[in-house]
Order: sequence, then C-alpha cells, then structure tokens
Amino acid sequence: MIRKAQEKDIPKILKLLQQILKVHVQIRPDIFIDNTAKYTAKDIKNILQDENQPIYVYVDETDEVLGYAICILKDTYQSNNLVKMKIMYIDDLCIDENARGQRIGSQIFDFLKEEAKRLGCAEITLTVWEGNDSAKKFYEKIGMRVKETTMEYIL
Repeated sequence: MIRKAQEKDIPKILKLLQQILKVHVQIRPDIFIDNTAKYTAKDIKNILQDENQPIYVYVDETDEVLGYAICILKDTYQSNNLVKMKIMYIDDLCIDENARGQRIGSQIFDFLKEEAKRLGCAEITLTVWEGNDSAKKFYEKIGMRVKETTMEYIL
C-alpha cells in the first residue's frame, strides 16, 4: 500500500536515506560526504507539513516502510520561451535494499503518475547521477527518458 508519510515513518526514511547516500558516496566521493544525511529528522518533519513537498511511502501489511518518494511540486521557469506548467519533481526515491526486486519502485512510480495527474502536473522529473547505472536502467524501464543533460568540468 502507498500512503502519505507520517511522523512515525521518519526513522525508517532516515535509514533509507543512508542507503541511498552509500550508493552516491561510492559513485562520487568527490561530491558526497559519507556518514551525513541529505535531510535530518527535523527537515523531514518540516517537509511533512508542506503540501508542495509530499512524501509518499510504500508500506507492507504490518505498516513497515519499504520505500519512499520525496517529491516537490513546482512551476516551470518564468521565461518568455518556456511553456508554463506544473511538474512533480522526485527529489529522492528509495526502496529498502532488502526489498528490491519486488516491483515496489514500479508501484510507487505508477502511484506518482496518478497523483501527479490528480494534482494537475504536466510531467514528472528527477535527476539520476551518472554511474548509478541500476537506477538509470530502472527509470528507463518504467518509461522515463532523458530530458536534458548537465555536464561538468572538474578543476
């Protein structure tokens, strides 16, 4: 089942954030700092209060969180040459490493597609770090495609 996250889910969300961090540290130790956190418990508690930053969790029959999606609802740039639209940006999506391969990620994404439509969004976007090949392959498999590429030159 997928539902909006609640305060009681914060410890598990923090644990899953650590799992994602480890993947990112392995890929880009020059950017990500090990043993830190993208969000603190206080941050997540504040996000739970913001209707423009919904967090959805996938729970099993015992209400244990097995995955989540932290989303941000936003409008596109105010520019003369871009169509104005509302988008759902997936800021973070994680499935517990012990529950992967059970189609939980696909179920969360299917839910997000319906939720984004209900909220009047024109598209769903996210960012995938180069080197995270399994995530990239998963997102391509569920129908996402590259919209733009950010390039870097490391000094």
